[in-house]
Amino acid sequence: MGAAKVTQEKSFGRISASPTNPHPRQQARDFDISTLIDGPLQAASESEVQTAALDEKLRQAYFWIINHAVISPHYDIEYNQQPPQVMYFGDSRTPLVLPSDQSYSSFILLPLLTFAARRKCLFIGGPGRGKTASALLMGVLAGYSPKQVKQGMQHGHPQMTVADLLGNPMPHDLMKAEVESDIRISWRQWLDMGVKIVDEYNRIPTRTQSSLLTLMGDNYAEMFNQIKECPPAAWFLTANDDQGGGTYQVIEALKDRIDVVVQALGFNPRFLDELLLRIEEGVDPTDYLPESLRFTPEELDILERQIRAVKVPDELRRRIEFFASQFEFSEYSGQQFEYKSKDTSRLAGIPSHQLAIYENGKDRLADLGCQTVNGLSVRSLMSLLVYAKAMAFFRGNTVVELNDITQMLPFVFHSRLFPDLDAPFFQQAEHAAFRSDRIGWLRHLFITCCQEFERQGLHREDPAAALKAELDQGLDGVSLSECRQRLQRIEQQLLALSKGNKLTGAVYDDALLLKYLHQRYSNYLRWLTSQG
Repeated sequence: MGAAKVTQEKSFGRISASPTNPHPRQQARDFDISTLIDGPLQAASESEVQTAALDEKLRQAYFWIINHAVISPHYDIEYNQQPPQVMYFGDSRTPLVLPSDQSYSSFILLPLLTFAARRKCLFIGGPGRGKTASALLMGVLAGYSPKQVKQGMQHGHPQMTVADLLGNPMPHDLMKAEVESDIRISWRQWLDMGVKIVDEYNRIPTRTQSSLLTLMGDNYAEMFNQIKECPPAAWFLTANDDQGGGTYQVIEALKDRIDVVVQALGFNPRFLDELLLRIEEGVDPTDYLPESLRFTPEELDILERQIRAVKVPDELRRRIEFFASQFEFSEYSGQQFEYKSKDTSRLAGIPSHQLAIYENGKDRLADLGCQTVNGLSVRSLMSLLVYAKAMAFFRGNTVVELNDITQMLPFVFHSRLFPDLDAPFFQQAEHAAFRSDRIGWLRHLFITCCQEFERQGLHREDPAAALKAELDQGLDGVSLSECRQRLQRIEQQLLALSKGNKLTGAVYDDALLLKYLHQRYSNYLRWLTSQG
């Protein structure tokens, strides 16, 4: 081995010996009688030791990438232990925040969380900003060589066929087969990889996108009635923009399969010395990823399980519910209560601004739902929960914190919650930047929603949630008189909601929940009555 190569390995392959997150790992333990005997300092279980090692390994991978592989000095995911210092720049008085706790670059962290949780990430940004290089690094982390990752990478182009994507039927079988099931398929090798990369996915023809949708959504490929089951994988897709600027419009169902969107920010020329070093040394940092940072398939299985096991406290889940309630509701989109949603008017082809003229008493500046043209899908809410769990795990915690949700939400909802740029909120001078800054707008939206949640006192009292919790305990043993009492309480709560000021999204969802509870108890009451 030459002296130059030894120097390069020492430079690019070095891992710091100090811990990346030097604080005690939080453990969310259920009560165990043995703690009264052994005390709280009992030895950690094998699974806890394994988990602690893997979250540290994940952090080591993050810091190796950001220190040696991808130049990304944009620490836009901010955490604070105490109030941070804030300085203001320019005529716009734009705040620059100096975080007081360990903070991160979304361009590195979000792909890494996608890798760990085996989800789907879309990189957007102009050419030459490191989107493909970052995706390639995720493949190398999974144990593949750079050559294998490059061979498995799919490059979108206008002539891409289903066969290009999935594989080809055997020519001999095409000639001889009497039925489609006799045709063997030579499947593409990339289908078996644990990291799948599709470069410039918005240049793929619509028909081929449909096959990609099946593969991404259901984890199998299909040709000539032949099924190819694929292993669990992390997906990374790239596009120069997320506004349909590719050769083909991306079908909505395919967009909805993407869990998180990451923007590749511009290169800071003050880091040109890093590029000069790579030119002079003739190195690609990807070739020097330390072997100890590569994850085995078994470790990836454990990572995914442990991320799913991270707890989301009820009080935080309730804030997500309140946030999601703001956007789908549209009072004049339907006459029947259940159809008062933006999707109803969208399906009917009626622009939302035509219905807004009937909302005479609504404060369109204060109502957060007026800022969007759509609501949130089930899949997008599930993605938020997964990434909040992954963020907490990455930070060495077993319980999600509010800031984990605050930081992950904008990247998950980036291409799922769309602003209504004609809304009064965006017409105000102080909000002008939010017209193009989707991440900043979504984070501002969530923070404002949390403030409203607390202003209404919902963090202290939630009658609808209490009634639902009562039903969740089951109906076994509930007597006829108790059932009638519960029905009466539900009706009283509905009456109280109906006498409130305005019908908002949150009130609407509570009313639908209470109607659901009423129907469950009514059915149970009829059954009890029929039993004598």
